[in-house]
Amino acid sequence: MTERVAVIGAGPSGLAQLRAFQSAKSKGEDIPEIVCFEKQQNWGGLWNYSWRTGLDQFGDPVHWGMYRYLWSNGPKEGLEFADYSFEEHFGKPIASYPPRAVLYDYIEGRVKKAGVRDWIRFNSTVRRVSHDDAGGKFTVLVHDNEEDRDYSEEFDYVVVASGHFSTPNVPEFEGFNTFNGRILHAHDFRDALEFKDQDILIIGTSYSAEDIGSQCWKYGCRSVTVSHRTAPMGYKWPENWKEVPLLQKVEKNTATFIDGSTVDVQAIILCTGYLHHFPFIDEELRLRTNNRLYPVNLYNGVVWTGNPRLFYLGMQDQWYTFNMFDAQAWYARDLMLGKLNVPDQNEMESDIEKWREEEDSIADDYGAIEYQGRYTRHLMDMTDYPPFNIEASNQAFFEWKKHKKQNIMTFRDNGYVSPLTGNRAPAHHTSWINALDDSMESYLQTE
Repeated sequence: MTERVAVIGAGPSGLAQLRAFQSAKSKGEDIPEIVCFEKQQNWGGLWNYSWRTGLDQFGDPVHWGMYRYLWSNGPKEGLEFADYSFEEHFGKPIASYPPRAVLYDYIEGRVKKAGVRDWIRFNSTVRRVSHDDAGGKFTVLVHDNEEDRDYSEEFDYVVVASGHFSTPNVPEFEGFNTFNGRILHAHDFRDALEFKDQDILIIGTSYSAEDIGSQCWKYGCRSVTVSHRTAPMGYKWPENWKEVPLLQKVEKNTATFIDGSTVDVQAIILCTGYLHHFPFIDEELRLRTNNRLYPVNLYNGVVWTGNPRLFYLGMQDQWYTFNMFDAQAWYARDLMLGKLNVPDQNEMESDIEKWREEEDSIADDYGAIEYQGRYTRHLMDMTDYPPFNIEASNQAFFEWKKHKKQNIMTFRDNGYVSPLTGNRAPAHHTSWINALDDSMESYLQTE
């Protein structure tokens, strides 16, 4: 095959695309030339950890927002690769909520086994993606960070797998300029020990709000106050934790909320989400969406309707993650290999609208989980991605939701059934509250 495919990003979505092509190649199929551009020095995307914030060593915005002591906030049974179980990788069953280093090792294990690293150009930042309608080719302009030079190459297909958790959504409140403490977005949060013995204010009710607050509490902050725009999270928080309405203003160290209540804090952490931001994509090709289960202009959640040779992976609001990215990557691969086709633009847009109407009718989180499970199965059914038990994955998510409601500080002590092996995860050797060492050696007890 003489065709060429550009994959932008070597995080979980980009690696899923590489694995999908490698899977076809291992079965004797001809595949295009694959070139993956990764701006970081290693694969793994957001699962890489670095102390850096702000700008990286090359002067570009830091892509990752990973922090120390992060443990999975959802059960691993909901994200397990269908072709590579946790038991296969670690040689034994492990608990349901691994820390970052363990999940990174699992992600890396599959692509090491697949042998796709040579397809990746590291320290390579994509500056622009454009399309020539007359010639039918994409031009990808890349900056080689190590050599400090720009170059461009042509491709027949482009897969955007750069994620949507790298450009913070940063609101501003009255008095921020005169606040006598630190203000940061979750993207720049690195170490909960920085806030030991401090009173902290968290803005937002996202997963990062619940997890960063829990981390700071676990590692010894004095108190946690969480300010919500619409509704409190409503969990059974510890005594030194409270939820309040939206922040109105700050004066020196005093935060005032719209109900008139106040609290003195030494740090403000903005857990206010991220933007889908693709400034390197030409405007007519650029995805513009808020964070929802079915973005506009993506047929089957993947194909750019304005140019069906352009694909976006992992752009959804996510319950499912790694295995959904796989299902998307296998589907995109089969389109590029000519095994599948897309309908005309009107049919694509009509299909998107049906999915979005269904999303709009979802009543609660349980319905959202089932919806994304159906979506993942829909993609799987069109390819040779190994089938796995979607209902078992849904059940793990359902149990997780219930355990969080029972006790937000102990939900990680529970175990769930793998949709691949049918085995229930063992309890971890240490309760999450008391597990202060998040290293892989400590977790697996190999030290």
